[in-house]
Amino acid sequence: MFTQMVDDILLQIGLVLLVVVTFLFIHSVPQKVLATLRLRLKSKSGIQSKRHFVLGAQLLAQARSAASKSSAASFSKQALDEADKAIALDPKDAAAHILKALALDAQGFKTSALDAIDVALSPLCRKSLVDEERGDALFKRAEIKMSMNRPARVDSVIEDLTLAVKLSPENAKAFCSLGECYEEKKMTEEAKKAYEEALKLHPRFAAAKEALDRLGSS
Repeated sequence: MFTQMVDDILLQIGLVLLVVVTFLFIHSVPQKVLATLRLRLKSKSGIQSKRHFVLGAQLLAQARSAASKSSAASFSKQALDEADKAIALDPKDAAAHILKALALDAQGFKTSALDAIDVALSPLCRKSLVDEERGDALFKRAEIKMSMNRPARVDSVIEDLTLAVKLSPENAKAFCSLGECYEEKKMTEEAKKAYEEALKLHPRFAAAKEALDRLGSS
């Protein structure tokens, strides 16, 4: 009788332990496994995203050197497709959004290109850019805005270019573009300083030199 009772108690204890162990396994171990799997998947997605980005960049380079407009358009469309694939895998990677902007700009879709580069420079994505890359992206955004021929955007362009030359101080083209914007606003002294900075970086920069000659004779 006593032995039977002991056996029953031991069996109950065993069952309780089994339930506890099972509970811990269900609620603890799989979480760790899932976390590991998520990291692996994220890493795999990142690698795949970079592959699409590299392929897209190569296609865009081919578009720029294409012998015909039709070939350039075809390569640009393919580059855009690769950029979209990269973004789908890693939406926080600013580089993929910049690639998309460049591909859209190459096809003449200025507004869409501007939207894409706005995303690249948003708080969500810009953390993936170092200062110089961010400066170059701001310069590209300024170029797109300038190409849209909207006078109301001049102040916005100056804002982008002012920050661009701070983040990427070796960008002579950005200084020259800044000079052009200042000229448009009749800010002669500021324009001269911007052109001079461009020439310091590239003494043979014809556009900056011509602009200084023009301002000097005015």
